[in-house]
Amino acid sequence: MKSGVYKVMEKKEFGSKDVSRAAILMALSQNRQEEKKIQEDFFKIGIRCAAVDFGGEFITSVMKIVERAVVAAKREGVINEVHQEEGAVAGATREAISQIMQKAIGLNVGGKIGIARFEEHVAVAIFFGIGLLHLNEVAIGLGHRVI
Repeated sequence: MKSGVYKVMEKKEFGSKDVSRAAILMALSQNRQEEKKIQEDFFKIGIRCAAVDFGGEFITSVMKIVERAVVAAKREGVINEVHQEEGAVAGATREAISQIMQKAIGLNVGGKIGIARFEEHVAVAIFFGIGLLHLNEVAIGLGHRVI
């Protein structure tokens, strides 16, 4: 990925599509350095982002995934520590999880959660590797809420 790809966008009003795009890019980042670069580029145009890894057996991991998303969003300043904002991230995360649930039940999952926010728009994208051993399927779940 080229450096500064996100500088093309100018600071303006962003909607759910733009915020969702930022969350997806964060979820697809390959390492911590790329994650930080994407985060910095979006911060310059007013979109705050966070990302966090997850993994484990799907059923037992659902609550951990939701908790990790909320904690990462608070840690990176994407949301404040208020009930409505935490609930928005938790709800968007649950929506993203529900989109891949049929594929993942009974299997192991691992991947990255990307969270992005611009004003009242919050999006959570979850990139999943689903499967056993080396027989993996991949999926992305996406949820959006307005705070």
